[in-house]
Amino acid sequence: MGDPSQGVWSKMIFNLFDMLFGCWHKNYSFPITARAEKRRTPAACVTGTYVVCLDCGKEFPYDWKAMKLVSSAPVETAPQPIRAEAVDAWHKAA
Repeated sequence: MGDPSQGVWSKMIFNLFDMLFGCWHKNYSFPITARAEKRRTPAACVTGTYVVCLDCGKEFPYDWKAMKLVSSAPVETAPQPIRAEAVDAWHKAA
């Protein structure tokens, strides 16, 4: 057979390459929408829908409306101040 340490080294190199460059494959599954009551994978938490690379198994968030992969990093926006008019309207409605 082969040297067992050879498999460890090749896995470490693959993980390093994947960390630096990510998945370069283009063979994805059909989009999968996770049920709300089920625990979601990190990719499904972004939009609720994800695809899986059929070559390496990595999951990617998918935007069903735009029909494309999206960034898994959440977009941070600056908090908006609450306007006094919005507060007054809310108090009148309650």
